[in-house]
Amino acid sequence: MWLGQVALAAVLTLANSVAIGDSLDEDGGLHYAAEGRASYYSSRFHGRRTASGEPYDETVMTAAHPSLPFDTQLCITNLNNGRGTMVRVNDRGPFVGGRIIDVSMAAARELGMLRAGIIRVRVETCELET
Repeated sequence: MWLGQVALAAVLTLANSVAIGDSLDEDGGLHYAAEGRASYYSSRFHGRRTASGEPYDETVMTAAHPSLPFDTQLCITNLNNGRGTMVRVNDRGPFVGGRIIDVSMAAARELGMLRAGIIRVRVETCELET
């Protein structure tokens, strides 16, 4: 029984932390903004299925987020160097405490985080430019 209580507490904690920063804008669209730590996928995951069902492609600008809907467009800014990029959510994660997003290798390269591995970022919803 104790293990079940711990699992429930973990789920409730995750749900509360994910909900912070989520809201609907005046057009009914999702608005999300958060700051925290980001990491990137290892090359060994290239070709493996993501939670959305599509294969992970390290050359495409994608990311894993715990709860945002698949295909949500996110603008990510590296708070250490000011570099930014846009990604599309196609997976779930990260599953390491204290991290708010995992990005593809291509996104990590644009953010200038390959050497550091883990960086502080600002993540917010954004629209594709047409």
